[in-house]
Amino acid sequence: MSHPGGCFCSKIRMSYSGEPNAHVLCHCLDCRKISGSTYSNNLVVPEDNFKVVSGTPKTISKVADSGKTITSHFCGDCGTTLFRTGDTFPNAVIIKSGILDDPEWPNKNVPKGELFAPKRVEWVSAIDGAAQMPAMP
Repeated sequence: MSHPGGCFCSKIRMSYSGEPNAHVLCHCLDCRKISGSTYSNNLVVPEDNFKVVSGTPKTISKVADSGKTITSHFCGDCGTTLFRTGDTFPNAVIIKSGILDDPEWPNKNVPKGELFAPKRVEWVSAIDGAAQMPAMP
């Protein structure tokens, strides 16, 4: 089954198939900044199960809170961060789940873990049953 998604202006489209390796929230400052929110909701999928269907994302790389380089892939027109790649998750793509087309996807898929949990904003509650990790695995 294919899971399509794209940026806000729809100039970049992507999809993944199969089951993700992981579904985690991340509370690190980098994820807050790149998402423009208090945390990011991420799917880690094997790179072989991921494809950019149309358009060409722009990229920006930096050394993340983990100490490893991470590259963000985003739409150069509307600015939507679509996915990230880097040394922390080799051979995988970290998809920002908010770009998926299915509006019910978040209701059907509860994250199984939270990265950088001690950095969680105080008024955001931990997810019941999700692993609470102090940093990256």
